[in-house]
Amino acid sequence: MPPILGSRKIMIVDDEETIADTLALIFSSNGYDARSVYSAEQALETLEVWRPDLAVIDVVLPGMNGIEFAIFLKASYPDVHFLLFSGQPGTGGLLEEAKKKGHLFEILAKPLHPTFMLATVANMLSAPPSDASHLPN
Repeated sequence: MPPILGSRKIMIVDDEETIADTLALIFSSNGYDARSVYSAEQALETLEVWRPDLAVIDVVLPGMNGIEFAIFLKASYPDVHFLLFSGQPGTGGLLEEAKKKGHLFEILAKPLHPTFMLATVANMLSAPPSDASHLPN
């Protein structure tokens, strides 16, 4: 059963505007209140006025990268779920840096099939936030 329109809020953070806007459209079409932003800095500004239940975050972003933003989000907004994804190989270095600081993350690979993305998000939102991003079993 899809969520009631506006009942769950999802922020998509991706510098590829077409991807961010497409994901927002998919989520909105399935009953979520979805907004797309195109940088971590823009996401920070949005958080001041609108709190999502979940942030879908691209790893490779200009300025603050997605992992840095996820670490900030986890520390400042522990009730917000997050999901990291990337279309670029070589994000392992960013993961290693985060691991050295005590943060463990999993990253989903782009492109993401809409059905898989919707199932993953529904699964995440049905569980409490934790120290790592959630993936379906």
